[in-house]
Amino acid sequence: MRSKTIVFTFLFALLYVQLPAQTKTENVVLVTLDGLRWKELFSGADPKIVSNKKYVKDVPGLKDKYWNDSPVKRRKALFPFMWSTLVQNGQIYGNRELGNKVNVANRYWFSYPGYNELLTGNTDRRIRSNARVDNPNQTILEFANQQRGFQDKVAAFASWDVFHYILAKRRSGIYINAGHDTAKVKLTFREKYLNHLQQHTPSPWRSTRLDEFTHQYAKEYMKKNFPKLVLIAYGETDEYAHEGRYDDYLESATKTDAYIKDLWEFIQSNEHYKDKTTLLITTDHGRGAGRRSWRGHGIDKIGSNHTWFAVMGPDTKPLGEVKAKGHYYTKQLAHTIASYLDLNYPNSGSSENIIATGPVK
Repeated sequence: MRSKTIVFTFLFALLYVQLPAQTKTENVVLVTLDGLRWKELFSGADPKIVSNKKYVKDVPGLKDKYWNDSPVKRRKALFPFMWSTLVQNGQIYGNRELGNKVNVANRYWFSYPGYNELLTGNTDRRIRSNARVDNPNQTILEFANQQRGFQDKVAAFASWDVFHYILAKRRSGIYINAGHDTAKVKLTFREKYLNHLQQHTPSPWRSTRLDEFTHQYAKEYMKKNFPKLVLIAYGETDEYAHEGRYDDYLESATKTDAYIKDLWEFIQSNEHYKDKTTLLITTDHGRGAGRRSWRGHGIDKIGSNHTWFAVMGPDTKPLGEVKAKGHYYTKQLAHTIASYLDLNYPNSGSSENIIATGPVK
């Protein structure tokens, strides 16, 4: 147990004060669901889309699984783990219906700028496309990997292959398994099998693999190497949304919820992670809010800058769905991660950079 200063937020007054805190977090697992809208997270299947045959192959089947007149019941059907275990033991932010808002601060509202903001704590106007160009900015992962006690204890797993560049693989020294990468070092039997299976399971997308492989590679690496800071970036929700496949978008969201449950159960069953790990879940951008615009995102799609996040761990007060009015930004999360790990990430001590999720005093 380490003693350090954590920045708390008085939600109602939106003021910041520093209070000493004893924290138990030694590890952070950051999970992202690419392009998942806040609307689905907080209200479940969208009534404007779920019956639209243009976007749904089997309307009765999809409604049987996900529809209910109650948004609360719909969201639990879509995200059973998030709206049971996580809401009971952690915190969920971003329900704009309640005035609890989360936004990206970057001006572009799509993936590379969003992940740069999330992972560096800053926006960068130079990053205005998804081009495969190394990130000129140092992410919290790259910074952590250079710190004492964290060398070779930082890893990233992503379905989208552009993460090689977002995380500046050639410069950062981080272990990265992204896109159609296979495991390569001191392989376990399971990793050998995953390599074989991935090579013989075609992905529908050239630059994005199926999330199942991202999840299994990440979990197997954690079992073997016990990294202290892990990024797991799932990508199917965004891919299916762009294709206008609302049914597959919802199914993928539920599948990712199951992955998160599996991760948490592994964390709480492993002596290296149990009661010492904070799980942070978020997205890189929102999507259009309309019946047609939901497929896309960017500055021409209103609502694409609306995001959300959730957190659970040994130092997080069980506030559940945070209903107090407030406004947060994705750029605050990198510094929040640094505060949990007691890392002096540049500007991480500045109060406006840290979201107080309520470490136990």
